[in-house]
Amino acid sequence: MNRTTKLLTAAVIALILVASTEGALLASTSSHPTQTQPIRVACIGDSITRGTEYTLDLWALIGADYVIGDFGVGGATVSLNSDASYMNKTAFTTAKEFEPDIVIVMLGTNDADTSLNETTQEFVSDYISLLDAFDTLQTKLQIYIVQPPPIFPNNCTLSQDLLIERIIPGIGKVSAQTGFTIIDTFSPLEGKPELFADGIHPTAAGAEKIAEAVYAAVNWPE
Repeated sequence: MNRTTKLLTAAVIALILVASTEGALLASTSSHPTQTQPIRVACIGDSITRGTEYTLDLWALIGADYVIGDFGVGGATVSLNSDASYMNKTAFTTAKEFEPDIVIVMLGTNDADTSLNETTQEFVSDYISLLDAFDTLQTKLQIYIVQPPPIFPNNCTLSQDLLIERIIPGIGKVSAQTGFTIIDTFSPLEGKPELFADGIHPTAAGAEKIAEAVYAAVNWPE
């Protein structure tokens, strides 16, 4: 999708955008004749979810039978010891009330903070607690854990080394303990700093890469 097309798409979506303090819905105006209710997709995350075009790009790929709930919160962490813990945000409650059929969680970037005193064990425990809150919603719920994109030199205290040494292995442990599938958005963007606006947040082209990785990995219901 080129930039012009994306802007036109965004203009259409703006007419059907339902926003809350920390969440938004992207929904199609058309419906499939055999689908009585659209499939609800909750995108959980930080500013890489809420602050980029990733959810818009994903919505364009999955099409008219889906509603995307963008429940990203800038600065959010998995860690419960952080002031920005996702589980203490309004979006966490709103996302559960959304009653999703598919949950895509992309957190961990802000946990790779040199100022955050967090062990891998704590990260894993807190992440599983977050996932458990969604896993009790319904038996047919699909949950996916996203391995976040790389971190390049930035003006914040976020570290690529911590992401590689603590967060990514921690996500692997979460997957092993829960059985939930990992979606890798690190590899498609590794070694490509030009796809990041500030070393942390993907550009429009970078967001497309994330959306493509998510789209390819999810078992989309028909």
